Amino acid sequence: MTGAEMWEPEAAELVRPYVITKGRGLPDDAQLSLITLVTAAPDEGRQRPTRLSPEEQRLLDICSAGYLSVAEIAGHTRLPLGVVKILLASLTEGGYVLTRAPVARAPLADREILEEVLNGLRRKFG
Repeated sequence: MTGAEMWEPEAAELVRPYVITKGRGLPDDAQLSLITLVTAAPDEGRQRPTRLSPEEQRLLDICSAGYLSVAEIAGHTRLPLGVVKILLASLTEGGYVLTRAPVARAPLADREILEEVLNGLRRKFG
């Protein structure tokens, strides 16, 4: 085996994500976080375009079942998370998938208010 043959499989693995994403960069975490929910857009009588890559077609198939998080989709495809986020951002821009941002965390309740409620319950119920 020559030195070039030994490096060939490794080089193919390094190039593949770049080829799949067509060199696009990662979207903002505000746009697609790990827990952003994604689903396929309603077809409304239109045919799925054939210009999508096989990976994008697979993502559409997975998303057509209902809402899944970005992390779940990456797990189903076994593609790197960054690649999945880039492909989903592209599909979102094309109108093929819909995203729903995660619900913002509720602010913590004020300790004084909780103590007043607890004291009121104790007075009323003993």
